Amino acid sequence: MSFALYRRPGAVIFLDDDLDYLEMLAEVMPMDWHLHLMLRPVACIEMLLEEITSKEIDMWRQQEIIDRWREGSPLIPQILKYWRDDGTARFTLTRVCVVDYSMPAMSGLKVLSELTEWSGSRVLLTGRADEQLAVSAFNQGLIQQFIPKQSPDIRVSLTEAIQHLRRKPEARHEQIWRATLSREQSAFLHDSKIAAALEKLADKQDWGEHVVIGAPFGILALDNAARAMWLQLEPADRLADLAEMAATQNWDVETVQQVLSGKKLIDLELHLALGDNHKPRPQEAFIIGSGVAYLHAALFDISEMFCPLASDSYQNFTARQSHRQVRD
Repeated sequence: MSFALYRRPGAVIFLDDDLDYLEMLAEVMPMDWHLHLMLRPVACIEMLLEEITSKEIDMWRQQEIIDRWREGSPLIPQILKYWRDDGTARFTLTRVCVVDYSMPAMSGLKVLSELTEWSGSRVLLTGRADEQLAVSAFNQGLIQQFIPKQSPDIRVSLTEAIQHLRRKPEARHEQIWRATLSREQSAFLHDSKIAAALEKLADKQDWGEHVVIGAPFGILALDNAARAMWLQLEPADRLADLAEMAATQNWDVETVQQVLSGKKLIDLELHLALGDNHKPRPQEAFIIGSGVAYLHAALFDISEMFCPLASDSYQNFTARQSHRQVRD
C-alpha cells in the first residue's frame, strides 16, 4: 500500500442500451459523483477520444510545474495557481467508464477496444453467459473489473468498485510528482501504516484533491469546498534543522524547544513559498505512523487569497450537475 501522490475527482461514464437501467443508476449512485449516462456506444467512444487531448494538456501543465521547480520556482504557489487557473475543467475529465457487455449495436468489449489510447479505468457489466469472456478480458488487461448484473446488491458492488478506481492513482501523475521526492520520503509514503493514517486523515478533512511534494515535504490539499491546507511532514531527524531555523528567525525559546521535541511544528517553509501574505505560526504536532517508520505532522490552513474561487469548488461543481439526464 502506498499513499497516492496526486488525487482528484473525475467523471464516471455509464454506457448501457437499457434506458430504465441508466435512470436507476442516476437515482442510486452517490450524488457527489459527476455522471455521464449514455445509450449510444459511438457517442461514448467519441466523447472519450475527444478527452484525450484535454488530458494531455492537463498532464503537460503539471509537468511544467516540475520543470519550473527545477529552475528554482517553488512548488506550492505554482500548484495553487494551477488550481485557481483551471477552475473546474479537471473535474470533467473521466476517470472510470462502466460498459454493459451485451448491447445490440456494439458489445462492451468492442467499445473498450476502440479506447486503447484512453487512460481511464474500465468496468464491464456482464450477464451470466458473458462471465467467461469477462474473465478473459480481465486477464488480458482490457478491463480492471467486471461485475455480474445479477449480483445480489448491484448498487453496492458497483459503488464500491467505482469508488476504488476513482481513488486509484494514475500512473502518469505518480511519475510526474515522484520527481520532487527523495528516496527517504518515498519510503515513508510506501509504509503501510503511514499510508493508512494519511488516508484516514484525508477522509476526515474532506480532501477532494491533494498533491504530495518533497520540497518542502508535505501534502497540499483542497477540501471539497475549495479550502486549501498544508500538511507539513517532518521526519524525526529533521526536527533539529526546523528548530534551528525557528531560532534564527527569533522565535521564543519555549517554541523552539517544542519544535525540537516534536510537540509543535512551524510552517516556515510554507511562509518562504507564499511570502509575507502568509504568516508562519506554530501548530500542535501529531504522529503519522508507528514503530520505526513515523512522521511528525501538523495541519495549517492557507489564506483564501491563495485558494481557488469558492464557486469553483468540487461541491459546487457537482451541485450544478445534480440533474442527471440520459444522453441519447
